[in-house]
Amino acid sequence: MSNDKISMPQSGGGLLRYFDDYKSKIQINKNWVLVAIVLVIAIELALQKGLI
Repeated sequence: MSNDKISMPQSGGGLLRYFDDYKSKIQINKNWVLVAIVLVIAIELALQKGLI
């Protein structure tokens, strides 16, 4: 009976990963994201205070 085992394909068992080294075509520096967030907050505060 031990010879009648059904084996799972390697990809179905989670043993193979095809997208581990996926790299996006769009690369955004984290510093630019931080600057954009700070600018949005500053503009929002200026709008609320009536400065703009």
